[in-house]
Amino acid sequence: MEQFFLIITICIIIMAAPIVSKITKAPVVVIEITLGLFAGYIGLLYDNEILKLIAKFGFVYLMFLAGLEINIKLIKVVKATMAWNVVLYIASLYTLSGVICWFFDLGITYFLAFPICSIGMMMMLIKEYGKEEPWLNLVLSIGIIGEVVSILVLTLFSGWIEFGLNIGFFISILTIISVIAATILVLRLFYLAFWWYPELKKFIIPDSHTDRFDQDIRFSISLLLILVAVMLLLKIDVVLGAFTAGFFLKMFFNQKLELLEKIESFGFGFFVPIFFIYTGSTVKLDMINLDVLTNALFIICSIITIRLISSYLAFYKYLKFKQTTLFGLSDSMPLTFIVAISMLSYQYGLISQEDYFSFIIASMIDGLFLMVLIRKLYKWFDLKNVKPIKGQDF
Repeated sequence: MEQFFLIITICIIIMAAPIVSKITKAPVVVIEITLGLFAGYIGLLYDNEILKLIAKFGFVYLMFLAGLEINIKLIKVVKATMAWNVVLYIASLYTLSGVICWFFDLGITYFLAFPICSIGMMMMLIKEYGKEEPWLNLVLSIGIIGEVVSILVLTLFSGWIEFGLNIGFFISILTIISVIAATILVLRLFYLAFWWYPELKKFIIPDSHTDRFDQDIRFSISLLLILVAVMLLLKIDVVLGAFTAGFFLKMFFNQKLELLEKIESFGFGFFVPIFFIYTGSTVKLDMINLDVLTNALFIICSIITIRLISSYLAFYKYLKFKQTTLFGLSDSMPLTFIVAISMLSYQYGLISQEDYFSFIIASMIDGLFLMVLIRKLYKWFDLKNVKPIKGQDF
């Protein structure tokens, strides 16, 4: 009977969130997290292994969608004209994080958490504002680089706390480097194969009028799950596999607009909302006190401050004030990886329970607050008619 009410609650929230979003004019992800929080508080949502598994898949699917949204043309522009700016941006994040941790005498968890990147919430911005915004296009491309760095950081961090500085730790380093190198090589091989034998594309994913067995969806979801399984086998964050699957489809089957629309609609319509609803339900309101909230506010301010300073240092020349501000704020919502790194630290005793709750609350409030703030600033800045960045056609 409990599982019956659990399923009913999730379905009602999924259906009600867009309606409430229209009435309140708040971003739908804000509504999903908030409804999940209150449903968890009153006991309608609780810790359930099946729900946790579906929510995890929702996050994986969100990263899959992130790979599908990559602007390949912009990546080439970034590589050609802004490579040093990207290096400056990421280096500035970690430098400023180190300064804050040194000044306030904080541990390694804080040092790694402040600059960590996650593109999950960026996908919700793209869903709301579209793919043509210069600042959002750039933040997604830079965010992907930051997320790869973050995956590497998380892998190294988890290897260090699990193995210490021994052979297991160095094996984990070599593994992720090898996987990234192998991924690049495989993508290159497929590029050559499709170049010489273009009919292979139609053999794998036929045209919609000849695809009687939904071969496009079968291939896409199977590719996603196979790469996720490979990451699990290698003990690497599954985000890398999910993102690679999406990027593969974007790179080689970009012309299959109907397929991309089907994948996106199914994700944003079902699996992704479950992830945000579950995330909201994990917050235990009755265990929150003033110290936890104060520390959460400090974490939020630190995350936003180092992003804004780094953004102005690296990208002001390209985006100017308004778009640079939106860029910095959009990259300041590392909800999923903040949860991951704080959970690891708490499990291995590197932070207290109060610190753990502070990180969770900070990631939630940060995402909710910035989604609303970005919407307000976007209207105030009046960027609807702003032209793309000079010299970039995207």
